[in-house]
Amino acid sequence: MSEYQEFLSERDKIDYLIQQGYMIEKVSENLSGAFVLFSNAAEKKSMTLHVKTANARKYFSNLLIQG
Repeated sequence: MSEYQEFLSERDKIDYLIQQGYMIEKVSENLSGAFVLFSNAAEKKSMTLHVKTANARKYFSNLLIQG
């Protein structure tokens, strides 16, 4: 899969979680990407997404800033 296709896949996953009512709760970055913890207070669920591409990390960072 090309890096652009991987970015699109990660962006779609992030957008889906946001649309489902999840909020970004915590971000842990390391050399293999970022682990983003999403939580949904209404359903009391949480989910971790491993974001590998730089563009997807920029994307969720912009969502945090817009927040």
